[in-house]
Amino acid sequence: MPPALKVTDLKKTYPTGTTALKGVSLEVPAGDFFALLGPNGAGKTTLIGIATGLVNKTAGKVEIFGVDFDKDPDKAKSFIGLVPQEFNFNIFEKTIDIITTQAGFYGIPYRQAKENGEQILKDLGLWEKRNDKSMTLSGGMKRRLMIARALVHKPKLLILDEPTAGVDIELRRGMWDYLRTLIGSGVTIILTTHYLEEAEQLAKNLAIINKGEIVEAGTMKGVLSKLSAETILVDTDQDISDAQLSKLSLFHAQRVDENTLELTVSREHSISDAILALRELGLRVMSMRNKTNRLENHFINLTESTI
Repeated sequence: MPPALKVTDLKKTYPTGTTALKGVSLEVPAGDFFALLGPNGAGKTTLIGIATGLVNKTAGKVEIFGVDFDKDPDKAKSFIGLVPQEFNFNIFEKTIDIITTQAGFYGIPYRQAKENGEQILKDLGLWEKRNDKSMTLSGGMKRRLMIARALVHKPKLLILDEPTAGVDIELRRGMWDYLRTLIGSGVTIILTTHYLEEAEQLAKNLAIINKGEIVEAGTMKGVLSKLSAETILVDTDQDISDAQLSKLSLFHAQRVDENTLELTVSREHSISDAILALRELGLRVMSMRNKTNRLENHFINLTESTI
């Protein structure tokens, strides 16, 4: 199967002279949960806009499941469901009508559109709100409505541009559980998000874009393996003495409180090495966690280095 999305030497310069993309090449495998990451103004939205036909490119090529966007834009667009950052539906329209109207743009008969809409709204917990005007929905419900609208024509590629902005943790988890089921059914998902912990947990592959160029791409596992060090917080079963602390210099140990340590584990060592060192000092590990998100550390290092 061809890639869900393939862009080759994609360039975009706006009439103002701003160059948003500088020859970007990227492939998203079919069936993947792919994270496209980058700081504000990096070129993510421009790339998505070109890939969905909303923005004209300056140069380059875009293919959706092997279909050249320039040669057959209608077919290419039929494969795509887009959830943009901003709410862009009629606030006076009923929830179910927003869904069926969207289906009509793809030539789906009204009866089939209602059936599709009913199932999607039920899946996303919006069925009871089907006859409510969208302006009455909460922020989280509006986000889910955007996803429902994007899915009504059963696209093969779902593009989510900051889909959980302003959504509380519980709703975010429920949303991701649902999207994982889509991946299981063969849908490809491209995600942009500033919640990097979500990207780390969900995505198999990723690309980081900065100033219109891809500065990192690969598997999530491979990218994280490039970290030079990882900082962890460890809770022990007893107070930590100065003597014990001094013997953990290999891990640059710092005391956070009486029984919590901050340890820095370099690439040359493993977290297991750190735990073993603690055990040899008579300290039993009760819990352990990352001080900061690992992907966030790598992301900051990459983007700051190109400023």
